[in-house]
Amino acid sequence: MTHEEHHHDCCSHNHEEHHCHCHEHHHHEEGGLKEKIILIACTVVLLVAAVLTERNCNLATWQLLLVYLVPYLLIGFDTLKEAVEGLMHGEAFNEHFLMAIATIGALCIGFLPGADTEFPEAVFVMLFFQIGELFEGYAEGKSRESIAHLMNIRPDSANVERNGAVEVVEPEHVAVGEIIVVKPGEKVPLDGVVVEGASSLNTVALTGESVPREVAVEDEVISGCVNLTGVIRVRTTKSFGESTVSKIIELVENAGERKSKSETFISKFARIYTPVVVFAAIVLAFIPPVISGHFVDEFATWLYRALTFLIVSCPCALVISVPLSFFGGIGGASRNGILVKGANYMETLAKVGTVVFDKTGTLTHGQFAVEAVHPEACDERRLLHLAAHVEHFSTHPIAAALRDAFPDEATDGCSVSDVQEIAGHGIQAKVGDDVVCVGNGKMMERVGAKWHDCTHVGTIIHVAINGEYAGHIVINDKIKDDSSDAISRLSGMGVSRMVMLTGDSKEVGGYVAQRLGINEFYTELLPADKVRHVERLLAGKAKNTFLAFVGDGINDAPVLARADLGIAMGGLGSDAAIEAADVVLMDDKPSKIATAIRIARRTIRIARQNVWFAIGVKLLVLALAVMGFATLWMAVFADVGVTVIAVLNAMRTLRTVS
Repeated sequence: MTHEEHHHDCCSHNHEEHHCHCHEHHHHEEGGLKEKIILIACTVVLLVAAVLTERNCNLATWQLLLVYLVPYLLIGFDTLKEAVEGLMHGEAFNEHFLMAIATIGALCIGFLPGADTEFPEAVFVMLFFQIGELFEGYAEGKSRESIAHLMNIRPDSANVERNGAVEVVEPEHVAVGEIIVVKPGEKVPLDGVVVEGASSLNTVALTGESVPREVAVEDEVISGCVNLTGVIRVRTTKSFGESTVSKIIELVENAGERKSKSETFISKFARIYTPVVVFAAIVLAFIPPVISGHFVDEFATWLYRALTFLIVSCPCALVISVPLSFFGGIGGASRNGILVKGANYMETLAKVGTVVFDKTGTLTHGQFAVEAVHPEACDERRLLHLAAHVEHFSTHPIAAALRDAFPDEATDGCSVSDVQEIAGHGIQAKVGDDVVCVGNGKMMERVGAKWHDCTHVGTIIHVAINGEYAGHIVINDKIKDDSSDAISRLSGMGVSRMVMLTGDSKEVGGYVAQRLGINEFYTELLPADKVRHVERLLAGKAKNTFLAFVGDGINDAPVLARADLGIAMGGLGSDAAIEAADVVLMDDKPSKIATAIRIARRTIRIARQNVWFAIGVKLLVLALAVMGFATLWMAVFADVGVTVIAVLNAMRTLRTVS
């Protein structure tokens, strides 16, 4: 199996297989590296012994061959075996085949008339090839570890309450609506709502955030988080197959199947390039000595050059390092709580020039909150206190915002009676001895309170006490703390155009856009209107750039799919939006868009560095090989050395960035 096939195979297991065998695979991989190190050490000892034997004993050529064959077969057996298996499966032109031909040729040169023996070089070439494979195996293991780190979020079991007892079952066997118990130290097995208890949850594996999240009764919890402190009882809202943890694992595992243009090009390039190189080496070995007319005398020289040419030409560095760069980039992004569904989206991310934002739930929290309190006939606390009491029984989001702003309302002992809801106006109730009216301007006019308009943008709630105007409260959809940072970071990264699309009113949309520094915005839009705006923006975008749409709601799914790149908020976003998107931000922070673009650009930059470095060194040594100045040692560096350097460079994509 080639490195590329091995890499693909590692990415294609389903999550059940991965979960069952991950630990076993890790130990097997560690054992394989240790065995290879021992094998290399033994080969070095035997090679030194062979060199000393050659110097101190006057042996015939065939006897020397037998001496060097011991370390050669010891270190080269796996490579020769892979080469033979490749031939049997019709895949002859891989790195093992090239290395086998080159080293066997080096062993045979010593039997040609007038040629020096190249037995030590043959063993050294195979030895350094194995050292290179050792480094490659280590690097690939590190890349897989970053993905395995994410796979560890998969819960092993669930404690479900049934018939008055707690049963331990597999998460797949828990139905929607059942109550599960999550103890400290356990992973939350399914998505749900807390019905009893309070705790802190470690969400770092999902969102990249190190600060624990506090949860209490009625709070939503998502699978994959680790419960840190208290015992909580959770009513499940999704089956395991539809839960957050299952979707994340599926997204990451499938990411390896969507290859970037660079990876696809390298694969096609290697399939054409390798056989061309083999035939070129054959031509180099036979044609020059035939043309010179001194075939017998010069064949050994040209065969040596052809073998050097063959080793240098091996495309290992490109075939391994480019896919590894993208795989590492996806793993590095996942550590930051960013799920990129494929390497092809990495290339798109790196070239984003236009970002279009939905407003509600993307730049704002999508939840009403009190933004300002303007009392007139009482103090600020009393105004909030009375409004929260009057709205105590209402289920409207505005009422919830008022209650959240005054959390002591339920325990301060005040009595509320004679509650009347007046359609289109507001609510009137008796709080203690006071008649309090909470509502719009019509409500104030109804009770004869002298009210006035407010210059603030948002929902204005007026309050009257015993017919006297007491003040007003401004309620708005709260802007996320890092939305402004997201806009400034994207602007600093060269994203030339940022647009906000919203179904809200012009006043509300304009207010949010102004606060965030977005100059272009469109309001009062239906889902179909958003698609039309995105299509217009797509037509007008700069050449060689892409448009990304960022949204979270179910109504954003069509436009997420229509954009060059769809980015969904994964924490609170709808399932439809996450399915339609190409990139998912697990912590709902808009600033992670800039982080994703930075990771993508770094990944592309590292992949290109590897391509140009590998091609540059190989072309230089190839030219030297044809002219007779390159040795097998230089060839080994141009192949194995360049591959190791490229692989180590590719590992930089695994680093976490901010």
